[in-house]
Amino acid sequence: MRRITDFIEKQSFGVCNALGNRLGFSRSSVRLSFVYASFFTFGSPIVLYFVLAFWMNVRQAMRRQRYTVWDL
Repeated sequence: MRRITDFIEKQSFGVCNALGNRLGFSRSSVRLSFVYASFFTFGSPIVLYFVLAFWMNVRQAMRRQRYTVWDL
């Protein structure tokens, strides 16, 4: 079980980790709240998770594209 959780944490998008760091919660509590909310609302937080993952990847790509002001 430990190998599976390590693999998922390394390969996941990092949304729960980023939310935990920004809000000051532990990442495991953010993950658990996503799981519980998904069960209670029939999966709608999964859509929110993927939107946040997409937004984080877009922001990282935009930051990597330009290194200086003159690279516009």
